[in-house]
Amino acid sequence: MVVRSHPEAVVYPRELDEDRIDPDAAKVVRRLVRHGYEAYLVGGCVRDLLVERSPKDFDVATSARPDDVRRLFRNSRIIGRRFRLVHVLFGGGKVIETATFRRAPSQEETDGDDPLIRTDNVFGEAFQDAARRDFTINGLFYDLEQRVVLDWVGGMPDIERRTVHTIGDPCLRFREDPVRILRAIKFAAKLDFGISPEVYDAMVECRGTLARAAKPRLFEELLRLLREGAAHRAIWLAWETGVLDVLLPELSTYLSDLGENDDGVFRLLSEVDRRTKAREAPLDDVVLMAVLLYGPLREACSGSRDRVEAAYRFLETIVDRLNMPRRIADPVRRVAAILPRIEEGRGGRFARTSLYSVAVEIASIFGAASGTEEPPAVPRETGATASATIRSARRRRRRRPTRPEA
Repeated sequence: MVVRSHPEAVVYPRELDEDRIDPDAAKVVRRLVRHGYEAYLVGGCVRDLLVERSPKDFDVATSARPDDVRRLFRNSRIIGRRFRLVHVLFGGGKVIETATFRRAPSQEETDGDDPLIRTDNVFGEAFQDAARRDFTINGLFYDLEQRVVLDWVGGMPDIERRTVHTIGDPCLRFREDPVRILRAIKFAAKLDFGISPEVYDAMVECRGTLARAAKPRLFEELLRLLREGAAHRAIWLAWETGVLDVLLPELSTYLSDLGENDDGVFRLLSEVDRRTKAREAPLDDVVLMAVLLYGPLREACSGSRDRVEAAYRFLETIVDRLNMPRRIADPVRRVAAILPRIEEGRGGRFARTSLYSVAVEIASIFGAASGTEEPPAVPRETGATASATIRSARRRRRRRPTRPEA
């Protein structure tokens, strides 16, 4: 076997658990290598394997260009306009994302003094691809053939120290892409890692740049903080660093106004984490957002004769700030309005609607978090329950026929 040289990389012999490596991802890597290309498992899957977690997704990085990958795999498609990559498709809807090595844009390719990355459609080499990633723990490459981890960015020491640290200057990396601040929180929370002092200080200093990020990305990353089974620690970190002041100032103010011994919000999030881990799947997005916002939302609706209208006014600023989809915002409004009656066991006509099971689950979370008896369980759908049922209900509605004039 020819041993390839890896300039500047520190090579760590590691035989990662084969049972946790997706066989289809391994098949993609090995076919590319057989045809003379460099190819590695990269990013989060390598990180998770090193900390003995089962990765959700497997990504491949290769020296092959997208058209070359497409020719090797008939079961693939090229996607993306800003940066083309290949999705290799397998049974059951599985996708192995295969990207050509790319490099960070040069100063001439950025917008003058503004470090915000708006394009990175530049191919490169493996060490350049590692350097353009966000955190050292995500910049590791695994060579399946030689069973070694390639480290150009100092990721292995940070894995061993269980520390989140950026590749390069933290302030610059956060100004290049402010969403990395939320990703730092996510990795620290779900992996139970610490955050290096330099990165923590940069998060506090640069949190205002989140207002410049794309709104849909911000909302998606917020949901990811809640879906990973570590929502308690994630939201606490976001509040402590001041990130919550930018994303959800309504919730941040509510938490600051609570008494020292009032940890109701975090007990709710702990119950969300417990259920997520027990199911090995995230809760419905409507449930997550309703639980997260219910404290300030309940205050906004308190004393109002029209709770739906009060909830609408409260959520409208959040919808605008984070581009929260209506498929989530509308059910949250309705649930917030009806939840006090659900908690009292008075479902009424609402019990016949598609949102009743969602409202009962939210009430059940409140009951479990407060230590009171949970409401009776009801059958619930999985996945995007509320949004899917509301869409189907809307499709079933038909306009009443117009009465013909005499």
